Amino acid sequence: MMKMLGKMKEVQSKIQEAQEGLVNITETAESGGGMVKATVNGKKQVVNLEIDNDLIKPDDKEMMQDLIIAAVNKALEDVEVKAKEELKKSTEGFLPNIPGMDFGNM
Repeated sequence: MMKMLGKMKEVQSKIQEAQEGLVNITETAESGGGMVKATVNGKKQVVNLEIDNDLIKPDDKEMMQDLIIAAVNKALEDVEVKAKEELKKSTEGFLPNIPGMDFGNM
């Protein structure tokens, strides 16, 4: 029993390390043919936003907002996949593959 508790503490530590490392995983997506690019990290934080100079016109405000939203949402979707893969790699060999148990949301 003590050995199993020790193993669980080790797993918990590995998961925490993996979660802290999510800031280093990034994904960039674009919209408007590359006119707007958004980069997010594995913690779902926008870390960079690039806007083509041709878009910065008062008359284009609504279009620019829509493009930014599309780019950010795409990047968040894409980084979710990478984050789950990284967490899965970090716990590989420590946790049994139990059907129905999803540790990707940790």
